[in-house]
Amino acid sequence: MAGQVYPPVGFHFVVEFELFPKTDQDTRFQEVTGLNVEMQMESIREGGENRFEHQLPVRTKYSDLVLKRGLFVGSDVYRWAKDAFENFQFQPVNLSVTLLNDQHAPLVSWHVVHALPKKWDISAFNAEQNSIAIETLTLTYRYYTTIRN
Repeated sequence: MAGQVYPPVGFHFVVEFELFPKTDQDTRFQEVTGLNVEMQMESIREGGENRFEHQLPVRTKYSDLVLKRGLFVGSDVYRWAKDAFENFQFQPVNLSVTLLNDQHAPLVSWHVVHALPKKWDISAFNAEQNSIAIETLTLTYRYYTTIRN
């Protein structure tokens, strides 16, 4: 059917850290979660009216960004996180998560501002399973903006 448009797939994406040179091992991730925002509200009771409360917006709250991938040796992203955890040297970085179409062109990008490493985790080692080692990097950040192409 001509002109039919399908929703984009969620498995064709790239993550780019602005601090580091673009390398395949630091742009390809297995999973990205945490691109969500919530409006925090304040309840105000109206004097003399007990049936309801007014909900007023106060501020936005962004979830932690969680990046998962196979364990890479010699990764710039890992060195950046390691420097924060081991040396307490924090260098905020901006990054972009970009959803791509079937021609590898950007569809939607999320520009994440002032990200800092919060947690690093490695998957369990199990001699009874045939699986790769997965590293998980959790980032805290100030906010993100959405860019639709």
